[in-house]
Amino acid sequence: MQTMGKEVFHLRYLYVFALGGTGYALLEIAFRGTTHWTMLLTGGACVTAIYFLHRHARLGIWQLCLLGGGIITAVELGVGMAVNLALGWDVWDYSAVPMNFLGQICPMFSAVWVLLTLPALKLCRALDKYIFSQGQGSESCAVNKSGSDRL
Repeated sequence: MQTMGKEVFHLRYLYVFALGGTGYALLEIAFRGTTHWTMLLTGGACVTAIYFLHRHARLGIWQLCLLGGGIITAVELGVGMAVNLALGWDVWDYSAVPMNFLGQICPMFSAVWVLLTLPALKLCRALDKYIFSQGQGSESCAVNKSGSDRL
């Protein structure tokens, strides 16, 4: 039974990773008209991190959004330094945006990531409520445990 629980746990995070990567790539296509395969991986990693926060961090909703935005910005910096600066793939370039750092991150997009974390958290809650709880005793998420900050 213990092995089955771990197996379900891993499948849950794999599903969230795939959904997050696909969702982010589709958003990028909708707004930029293009995407890059590395953005599937980056989006998947970011949504998986947000899902983990949703499950385990006992914080208010806007604290989670700020933390999620910070995580996305940090991942974006790491990926940007690898794919844009080290490999020269030019996936994105924020050099023209005020207060950018090495053309990889900037305050404007960090604010967008904070705001984008809110619907990502709502998606996480919906996944737990409607998909992952089927046939199992669903654990409540950390946001729900705090009581006042319901998604």
